[in-house]
Amino acid sequence: MSFLDFAFVMLGMGFALWRIGRRSRFFIHTFQLFGYKTGPYSEWLGSHFRDAVFRWSHVVGASVLVLGWLLDLPVWLSFGLWAMAFASSRRYRRDKPKKNLVWTPRIKRLVGITGLLLAAVAIGTAVKGPLGSWNLNVLAALWLADFSAPILLLLASFFAIPIENGIQEGFKSKARARLARRPDLNIVAITGSYGKTSVKFAVHEILSQRFPTLVTPGSYNTPMGICKVINSDLTDEHRLAVLEMGMRHPGDIAELCQIAGPSIAVITSVGPAHLEYMGSIEAIAKEKASLLSFLPADGVAILNADDPRVLAMRLGLKCDVLTVSAASNSADLWASDISYGPHGAHFTIHSGNESHLFTTKLLGKHNVLNILLAVAVGQRAGMSLRQMSHAISRLEPVDHRLKLSLRNGLHVLDDAFNSNPIGAANAVEVLGQFTTGRRIVITPGMIELGHQEIELNRIFGTQIAKNADAVLLVGPKRTAPIAEGLKQANYPISQIHVVNSLFEAQDWLTKHATAGDVVLYENDLPDQFNEA
Repeated sequence: MSFLDFAFVMLGMGFALWRIGRRSRFFIHTFQLFGYKTGPYSEWLGSHFRDAVFRWSHVVGASVLVLGWLLDLPVWLSFGLWAMAFASSRRYRRDKPKKNLVWTPRIKRLVGITGLLLAAVAIGTAVKGPLGSWNLNVLAALWLADFSAPILLLLASFFAIPIENGIQEGFKSKARARLARRPDLNIVAITGSYGKTSVKFAVHEILSQRFPTLVTPGSYNTPMGICKVINSDLTDEHRLAVLEMGMRHPGDIAELCQIAGPSIAVITSVGPAHLEYMGSIEAIAKEKASLLSFLPADGVAILNADDPRVLAMRLGLKCDVLTVSAASNSADLWASDISYGPHGAHFTIHSGNESHLFTTKLLGKHNVLNILLAVAVGQRAGMSLRQMSHAISRLEPVDHRLKLSLRNGLHVLDDAFNSNPIGAANAVEVLGQFTTGRRIVITPGMIELGHQEIELNRIFGTQIAKNADAVLLVGPKRTAPIAEGLKQANYPISQIHVVNSLFEAQDWLTKHATAGDVVLYENDLPDQFNEA
């Protein structure tokens, strides 16, 4: 091999291997963003086949192979053309990811299996390739490894299932054993389509005034999240544990309750969140209601009486039931004289002959209901309304859930976490109460709403029209229904601005927003949903 051939072989292979690494990391990150779920990841691959899976570089690479085979191109030329074809990996770089790739032990195991599959494909093709010369066989191996990386990752995830199931079962067994040694520990389990995290932190704020209370941080609402907290943080001093229980698929609640059975169960709401996976509102209601079947006879169910589907869950229950309402005095706990504005709310909570005035920094009328649910838990634990009112007055907004802050002279309402139809409507209503400057909404719309997604986003557009002076829609395709709703409400087209990414929206704010303006960030989709 001449020096020229050697130099171009190194150049071509270097760019190809670099691109394979970049590309593999991109798809590994995407797989993690989908929560290691093979179904959503494979659907994403299908919908992004021409955008991410099969690129123009693959067409060029295949052309180089064909030309090399037909024309017997020199080694230096075939590898030089290859370097030109695979020199760019711009599609596979996320310069400003919203959520970085986390190198968890699970990801490292998955990378190891994927690497072995890639090596097997590449070596097999290079050694036994059909193209007649070593250089073309090597290029064919590089082409196949590059193209197949996202598919081999999916295959690797299937190979890893027995390993991951075994590891997860070990964590679950450890958590169950720890809880079995604590029959005195009362577990408060909270589920619902909306409001779980806000209710959880309100419950913790109330209970921790009197009892050592363990709470799952953030949105730790999966089996492994709950196991991690129980295995790492539960101590003999804790008297109560407050656990948020999330679900996306049938059976999720049962899996969680088989780890930690509740003493008190709170159902916040039933709505179309995750409708894409559950299929119908009725299926969502059934899954949420399954939490109640794990209550012991001396347990208590705390239900949102303002949601008919939740209230219906009390039928047939043999345990105690407490209902709460922010709209009616027919519940066990109810609120009256509700007044709320851009800086919080005031209301009176009634329970039997007891009543007390509550104040909160939390924004929106939906948070009155969340507080009522938390107060019902505290009452069951023997606390008075007066005691609990002090805790609620100290309660801080949860990050990314309608949290108000001041940034560079702008009033920012951060409601970026996992937006839903009820929360989004409440958020824009809160925005409409501000009078300090222009009211600006930045949103990519709502997702995981199944066949209702287009219509619910269109309705969201009509709600925005009543409360905002300017709208930035992030992603032209995904936000088209919101734009339609705005136009149907006769919203000024000149005040609708469509951008490709959140970063473009930030640039618009820098140029056009002035001190005193109010900016509502309603939802922030993960990186895999970006249209940029």
